[in-house]
Amino acid sequence: MPRAVSSEAASVDADALPRVGVRTLCAFAARRGDLDHRFTPAPSAQAGIEGHGAVTARRPSGYQRERSLGAACGGLWLQGRADGVDVDARRVEEIKTHRGDPALIPDNQRSLHWAQAKVYGWLLCEAEQWSQIDVALVYFDIDSGRETVLSETHSREALAAHALALSGRYLDWALQERAHRRARNAALQALPFPFDHYRQGQRELTEAVFRSQRAGRHLLAQAPTGIGKTAATLFGALRAMPVVNSDQLLVLTPKGTTRTIALDGLKRLNAQPLRVLERLSRDKSCEHPDLACHGESCPLARGFYDRLADARAAAVRIGWLDQHAVRVVAREHAICPYYLTQELQRWADVVVGDVNHWFDLSAQAWAMARSEGWRVQLLLDEAHNLAERARQMHSAELDPLRFAAWRAQAPRSLAGSMNAVHRAWGTLASDWAGGTTIDDELPGAFVHTLRQHLSRLTDFMAQHPQAAAPLQPWLFEALQFLRVADQFGDHSVFERSAGTAPRRGRPRPRLALRCLLPAELLRPRWEAAHAATLFSATLTPMDHTQRLLGLGEATAQLDVASPFEPSQLQVFIAKGLSTRWADRARTLPDLVAALQAHVRGTPGNHLAFFSSFDYLDQAMNAFVAAAPDVTVWAQSRSMSESAREAFLARFESGGTGLGFAVLGGVFAEGIDLPGDRLVGVSVATLGLPPPEPLSEALREKLQRAGGNGWNDTYLYPGLHKVVQAAGRLIRTPQDRGSVLLLDARFDEPGVRALLPAWWPAARSAVDL
Repeated sequence: MPRAVSSEAASVDADALPRVGVRTLCAFAARRGDLDHRFTPAPSAQAGIEGHGAVTARRPSGYQRERSLGAACGGLWLQGRADGVDVDARRVEEIKTHRGDPALIPDNQRSLHWAQAKVYGWLLCEAEQWSQIDVALVYFDIDSGRETVLSETHSREALAAHALALSGRYLDWALQERAHRRARNAALQALPFPFDHYRQGQRELTEAVFRSQRAGRHLLAQAPTGIGKTAATLFGALRAMPVVNSDQLLVLTPKGTTRTIALDGLKRLNAQPLRVLERLSRDKSCEHPDLACHGESCPLARGFYDRLADARAAAVRIGWLDQHAVRVVAREHAICPYYLTQELQRWADVVVGDVNHWFDLSAQAWAMARSEGWRVQLLLDEAHNLAERARQMHSAELDPLRFAAWRAQAPRSLAGSMNAVHRAWGTLASDWAGGTTIDDELPGAFVHTLRQHLSRLTDFMAQHPQAAAPLQPWLFEALQFLRVADQFGDHSVFERSAGTAPRRGRPRPRLALRCLLPAELLRPRWEAAHAATLFSATLTPMDHTQRLLGLGEATAQLDVASPFEPSQLQVFIAKGLSTRWADRARTLPDLVAALQAHVRGTPGNHLAFFSSFDYLDQAMNAFVAAAPDVTVWAQSRSMSESAREAFLARFESGGTGLGFAVLGGVFAEGIDLPGDRLVGVSVATLGLPPPEPLSEALREKLQRAGGNGWNDTYLYPGLHKVVQAAGRLIRTPQDRGSVLLLDARFDEPGVRALLPAWWPAARSAVDL
């Protein structure tokens, strides 16, 4: 029977068979038993690439790297790229990078590796007509550079039987998926626009998105708040999916509020049988956050892979897989909802989630698209936030007080390596004068010591998961620090700053590796996408945005004219007022007077934005004292989701009052208060970042890179926040309202040029 598999490759038209990658096949059909995440987290994608390169560089000159292979098997066409092939030795190698002792890799993970290696071994026997082959697993420790090689010799017939057994488990699913793809494409080709007519500017945006996605071209699209950007971009991208036969559309947002808007837009489009998956972070998905992720601790991890097939089948039958639906399926099959969602990422047509799913160092969606050779489309909402989010994702920090607490409770066997880190940290404190210092050089000696400690720590955690559980947060922080260190370059700085003072001993600084210029790190992600559309109401100037995000010169730009009329809006500037930090106490009475005049002059619900919670508190207290008859409510520093909903619920139709919020916070963008729910917005700041050492380092790097350092660092990001906040006001052609800009600098020509072109000429606040 297995020999029939071998002969099949020569007689079957590959295009007539469902295609499946080796990794996908084995992940689907070869996993059994518990979910187990006790072993060290995998190295970053970049570290993995470098590790593969280090191994293959040691091989003889005739060694073949990344060899493409394919053959028919059990009604499928299997394809993939073997990591390494030595034709002379008749040997195939599957290379896996790791940290720590390879003997501690769980059996279920190692069996998956063997499954992949054996399928590649069979594919190579088919290609070379060999009767047997050496199949090797090569585990490469990226910290020590050591290789651990496990090798087995298998006959062609035995490997054929192995491949046939896996294919048999996958065939029905593959046929189902092929039928689904055809039905999905047919439905999208006939998908109607979900509204009776386009709003002004909406068709232009839709057509631009469709053309760029069809052509495989990136697009920067600036469009006013309120024209229906979400519906326009979703419709254009979905209509392009069948044209390019896209594998997946990722709708990525920087905030949860915009994720909800995207899901609402997809639900309105109702493109059956489209599979839509909502991705959430682990802390929002985990049913047992107090338990470790392995079968001996968590009941939802026990037997996870044995129950996964039924749960997966139930989920794809549902199709609409938002947070609630996934949780229901997971509960019915007694498995972890977070890791079920990770599995469903592979089978969804549209995935809605945070930008980190594509741009983070360990982004699953990007890694999957790269390994499978997928054609992926991207839609990025509120794209003006991406640069700052990218900086955060590619940065890391270590706090001395947190480390001291972990060091104090570390088991005795880890004391030596923990103490070594403590001493290396002390060396970095020896020439630190306090405050915040910025250096362009990586602290190499400290990183080396931390890497050695991490190797010991991961070994210990694998051997003693319960005893080491309290150190797991430290493991993740140290691992992130090393991942960022691996990519440290001209785009980054090393920062030492004051942490919480220790009870005794010499103060040690908080250590941080900060990414300032993310463009270089984002370029591989743009290259991996078939097409990306980045849209926002605030991308001006677009050349600045394009440069900062590392988008190529071929990126298209679109600036959609506003459908709103100047008559819908009044703009006032408090021309004699300064909200600079040094002037705030002196100008607070004038600010409150202008706010009071604005609220009384335009009766209804108002929203005022401030640069910080401290400034918000000062202004609100002064306002309440001056106008006790006006109802006020305020954003707090740590608001739960229910508290946020309660804040927004205060903006009732026909109501009156003043809400106080922070510029750049959760209420400054991504919320919708149409009609008379909101009639006035006041902004008491230009939103400029404070001139701290890190901001100044960014300004200098941007200046050296050919930009306008001050504008790029301070003015553009600040005015983006202001325009976003003001954009909460006019959402439809029927809306009316007024904006009060509480700072004289808003009247400067360079600042006025960055405000929306459709806004009417500003009047003095004394005219209120």
